[in-house]
Amino acid sequence: MTESKSAPEPAKPAANNNSFFRFHLPHLHLNSVFGDDWFALKAEAFARFFGTAGFLLGQTLIVAIWILINSFGIAKFDLYPFILLNLAFSLQAAYAAPLILLAQTRQADRDKVHLQADAQHREAIAQASEDRDKIAATQTAHLAKLLQQNTELTEATQRLSLRIEALTAEMHAKLLDKKS
Repeated sequence: MTESKSAPEPAKPAANNNSFFRFHLPHLHLNSVFGDDWFALKAEAFARFFGTAGFLLGQTLIVAIWILINSFGIAKFDLYPFILLNLAFSLQAAYAAPLILLAQTRQADRDKVHLQADAQHREAIAQASEDRDKIAATQTAHLAKLLQQNTELTEATQRLSLRIEALTAEMHAKLLDKKS
């Protein structure tokens, strides 16, 4: 017996629609271009770290210490013009650029999915608004029909009341004629 693997069902919104991201839930099954494995997640986190003040301050501190140690002769592993430091920066740039591109691509994928979810949400709102307009038009027509029927019934009641009054007056007149 073989099992066929099918695409996972999109997540259904919860019964409680108070969740801000309820329209994003159907897209949770989509994977990023680079996947959601350990390397992709760590690479993205590392690329995000490159843009922080902590990274810039730490790198500045390391470079200052490196230059001071080698300039004052405390250690002589990378003398002026600091070729080893230059090589370290080149290596860092060689890895940083692809990691930053990876993070940007993953973010662009998330943004695209969120845009699609937002568009679906706007369409759902527009459809619900159209549905409410149709229901309101139907109810208005029904109320107008009921109002017309009520008017006709009121007019018939008035005609009958006038007829009853006329008959009553006629009967009183006949009774008075017989008594006289």
